[in-house]
Amino acid sequence: MLQVTTTTFSHIKPADTPWRADGLRDFFLYRDLGVAAATSGKVIAHLVKANTAPQKGTGWHLHEADFQIVIMTKGWAKFMYEDKVTLVEAGDCVHQRPGITHFLFDYSPDMEYLEIVGPADFKTVDMPGPCEVPNPTPWA
Repeated sequence: MLQVTTTTFSHIKPADTPWRADGLRDFFLYRDLGVAAATSGKVIAHLVKANTAPQKGTGWHLHEADFQIVIMTKGWAKFMYEDKVTLVEAGDCVHQRPGITHFLFDYSPDMEYLEIVGPADFKTVDMPGPCEVPNPTPWA
């Protein structure tokens, strides 16, 4: 039996989509991949890349989301997941379980990752940090 759905077919060529500076973080650029529109807001997929050198990072926060994955496509980033430093390098995939407190504090100038989150209108909530965060590596 054919199931009725509100999702549509979508095919986006990232090179045809502009990088935008109006995303969650002003030190990153975002490239929408059309998934939020195609899924009627069930999921968002976007590319994220470094725009400026890390200074204060994201701060401690969590996302009110059903799921979130990050696939590092270029460069690297250092996250604190609760009290553990995690180096995420090109090719790595991270599943951020719902509600995990984290902090992206350092990244390479060429850092770029694919982020997929459901629902598309997930909320970000600032949280107190469970520990100190290392300083970022200065860019040359």
